[in-house]
Amino acid sequence: MIHQKIERMNIGIFAHVDAGKTTTTEHILFESGRIRSLGSVDSGTALTDSMDVERQRGISVRAALASFSWRGVQVNLVDTPGHVDFLSEVERSLRVMDCAVLILSAVEGVQAQTEMIWGALRKLNIPTLIFMNKMDRMGADHEAVLAQARTYLSENIIPVQHPLGTEQDFIGAADLWMDGAEPALQTALLEALAERDEELLETYMSGEAIHLEAWKDHLTAAASSAQIFPLVYGAAAKSIGITELLDAMLQYFPRAGGDVEQPVSGIVYSIQRDKTMGRMAFVRLYEGTVRNRETVLNYTQNIQEKITQIRKVEGGRTEDVGILEAGDIAVVYGLSSVRIGDVLGSPDAIPQEAKLAVPLLTVRVHWAQDMEDHKVIGALQELADEDPLLDAQWLQDERELHIKVMGPIQLEILSSVLEHRYGLEVTFGQPSVIYKETPSRMGEGFIAYTMPKPCWAILRFLIEPGLPGSGIVYDSVVRSSDLLPQYQNETARRVPEALQQGLYGWEVTDVKVTLIEGQHHVWHTHPLDFAVATPMALMDGLSNVGTRLLEPILQVRIVVPEENGGRVMNDLVQMRGTFEPPVLQGERMVIEGRLPLATSLDYPVTLSSYTKGRSTFTSFFAGYEACPPDVIAERTRRGVNPLDQAKYILSVRKAL
Repeated sequence: MIHQKIERMNIGIFAHVDAGKTTTTEHILFESGRIRSLGSVDSGTALTDSMDVERQRGISVRAALASFSWRGVQVNLVDTPGHVDFLSEVERSLRVMDCAVLILSAVEGVQAQTEMIWGALRKLNIPTLIFMNKMDRMGADHEAVLAQARTYLSENIIPVQHPLGTEQDFIGAADLWMDGAEPALQTALLEALAERDEELLETYMSGEAIHLEAWKDHLTAAASSAQIFPLVYGAAAKSIGITELLDAMLQYFPRAGGDVEQPVSGIVYSIQRDKTMGRMAFVRLYEGTVRNRETVLNYTQNIQEKITQIRKVEGGRTEDVGILEAGDIAVVYGLSSVRIGDVLGSPDAIPQEAKLAVPLLTVRVHWAQDMEDHKVIGALQELADEDPLLDAQWLQDERELHIKVMGPIQLEILSSVLEHRYGLEVTFGQPSVIYKETPSRMGEGFIAYTMPKPCWAILRFLIEPGLPGSGIVYDSVVRSSDLLPQYQNETARRVPEALQQGLYGWEVTDVKVTLIEGQHHVWHTHPLDFAVATPMALMDGLSNVGTRLLEPILQVRIVVPEENGGRVMNDLVQMRGTFEPPVLQGERMVIEGRLPLATSLDYPVTLSSYTKGRSTFTSFFAGYEACPPDVIAERTRRGVNPLDQAKYILSVRKAL
């Protein structure tokens, strides 16, 4: 039997909060015939906002999957959250998309989060189409927004349409490829293409007849290899430009690859819960085919699990499809141990991921005394399966539960989910900033773990400061004749674990660790001896070289009325910030700079109150930088400090 290859596309919809992402998705589903009536974000009836809290708040919290067919092509559409607090959802969705629609508001233009998503799309080389939305609104200025997009995003953004009318008179856009298109505008499109390609330039300059179809094919090839980014216009709330947007997706985007006959290769990019069926694993399959009741290898955890059902899910509705093929996305049930990021089958076909989301705050969770601890801990650990960055940690000795978050809106959403899904009422303490540590200088750490017998592990590490942003780099120069490969592997595996807590209790990063000496004993060495010895040798090294604190820095853009500009610049200096010379835009002042998160946690509220709400403060994480020497931040250490070697050995051996 010959397998009929289905044309498929996986498209992500991305934007800054409030640019009209969910509304656009809703109209796409309506236009394609997937839904019969239009929902709306404001009234809480959007298909892709299926959580109670999304309906109440009118914001998307979770990436939602919807599938439809357009002109014979099967499309999986992922509507991602726009709020910076839910960036981890955006990051996971990016990984499984073949192409992206980036929505810009014709009124607000390019915003901080837009730039951040753009950076990730470029890093992963994802073909991107720009949809300029809200063309019908007061203050819409498509020319200014295009100029801004070319400045902040890419000069290779090229409009393939011309808007007809502006603001409330906007009635749609004319296709510049049409035979009867306005000659001057069509010429501008051709010149824009010729400027970016030498062959086309030669054709254009030679005065040869121009075959529009051939030039359009050239643009399609450049767009589907992410070299040029076509731009179209619309007003999603009025359903203007939606059909043209769908056609542009089919025209300029590549189809999903993958061979159904190859060995299975897929990734779990999201986990949600179903009241009756349990864990729902959202899987993008790159190669192969999986079916109901088949067993699949979880490569990441090295276990085999049985698939009970494969379904297509939209909003609250699900449909049993029984099969998932290369190039497609579906929800797989039955994988009870699966976690986000797990690879199913072979890892060979899986693309890299873009790291965007870094939780910068840690908070303690509080609950009433008569509530059972294990219920709250269990619920938050379940939520941490759905969003691993929450990293819920229960400190047994202190009887405290801590989680990591991106920002205050995420905390509101979490308390709402805990109440609605689990019936638990919790409150959160004041958020505190997550610092990190890095070695102050180069030095060595050593351990001879030979007592109390039976044990034998000797390790010497060279510890060096790494480049900013390099994380942990590990290497070994020890010969396998001195230290067997299995002991070397055990040591390498334990290094990141051991660096979770440095001298001040924070994670150690931007460090190069090299194993320069290692010995085992033929009789006395137990395989776990190196697991016990590694933290002791590393902490010995850190106490020899000392560590410096690193703090999270935000890149900020502040827009205020001109009369408030002086106070803002003064505030920035007080908060240890740095900034570029301010830019005047009409009666408003735009100030861009960098601020430590620790000094600016409450600043957006302060700014809004003294500008009477006439300001905008947008920020995104720019990296960790060294703190000034007078900043002191320590946190309680979990477990026994490996520097106290005798007590640490007893605790590891469960003899305390």
